[in-house]
Amino acid sequence: MLKIFLSSHGHLASGMKSSLDILMGASNNVTVFDAYIDQSSVQEKLDAFYAEVSEEDQVLLMSDLIGGSVNQVMMTYLQKPNTTLIGGVNLACVLELSTKTEVTAEELEQIVEQSRSMLSIVQLPELTEEQEDFF
Repeated sequence: MLKIFLSSHGHLASGMKSSLDILMGASNNVTVFDAYIDQSSVQEKLDAFYAEVSEEDQVLLMSDLIGGSVNQVMMTYLQKPNTTLIGGVNLACVLELSTKTEVTAEELEQIVEQSRSMLSIVQLPELTEEQEDFF
């Protein structure tokens, strides 16, 4: 089974989980940790998370910033079996992956690439002369 651990600096992770639950319903395979809001550490939470992971489970660790302190702690868990780390996640990525029970390396690459494309500058479309006349 795919298990996701999403962590961020501050409340971003729990905010994404809240959005995920609103859009998709309960996401029981997603565990979140908001770092630096109390005395709990990323390492403590990851240790507790891994205590519930079986050898057959696939684990996706997801962090807000590549190279950030949360991501750096998560990197130390990459030696665990069936573990992959994704840094710089966005809601599109979390949404897509939360629906999976397992994911191949190729699918993961595709989902990450699709998620990158969701970041863009949004502009009003150019109106044609016909549309301008209508308004």
